[in-house]
Amino acid sequence: MKNLRFWTAVLLLAGAALLLHTRSSTDRNPFSEPLALLPGNIDGWAGTNQEIDQETLDVLGAGDFLSRVYSLNAQTAPIGLFIGYFPTQRTGQSIHSPKHCLPGAGWVFESSDYVTLTDVNGKPHHVGEYIISNGAARQFVIYWYQAHGRSIANEYTAKIYMIADAMRLNRTDAALVRVITPIASDDEVSAARKRAEEFTMRLAPLLPRFIPD
Repeated sequence: MKNLRFWTAVLLLAGAALLLHTRSSTDRNPFSEPLALLPGNIDGWAGTNQEIDQETLDVLGAGDFLSRVYSLNAQTAPIGLFIGYFPTQRTGQSIHSPKHCLPGAGWVFESSDYVTLTDVNGKPHHVGEYIISNGAARQFVIYWYQAHGRSIANEYTAKIYMIADAMRLNRTDAALVRVITPIASDDEVSAARKRAEEFTMRLAPLLPRFIPD
């Protein structure tokens, strides 16, 4: 199964590179606001910006990035939010999957699932939900790829959509959205899931201002 996924990814990337080489070198992107303008208060969750070091920015490549921690009160564990918006994925640049980045930082994926969450405006969003651990530390993670009005839970599916949209729309822009919160104990898994999901359902309707449909 791992070999199949590997060769599927290789073929997708090769096809994307060939297609994008033959298309216009400039994407046609609608206007979007910078991520720094994402509200610092989301339904009582107050955000504090986190600096992204230059080494990480160099790895991420050209794009607009936001790292922020949202807190509700002293009794509730915080929510970490990372958004990376890439105006183009041409010339070999692509979004780095957390499945590759997090293990490099020492995190191990304990479980994974794909679910559909309905935001506060009634729109469904397809996301991945994960439990990760690093020693005694555990976190509940939600992440998805967002592009052109759709949410995508799987990185391979995101590649397929990117190729299709490059052909139809001459657009390869997309974003990765990651919501993460600590798990205090085995008994707190359901609470961490609920906390992350409820925050995500409030966040999602705000994103089209910054990640254009």
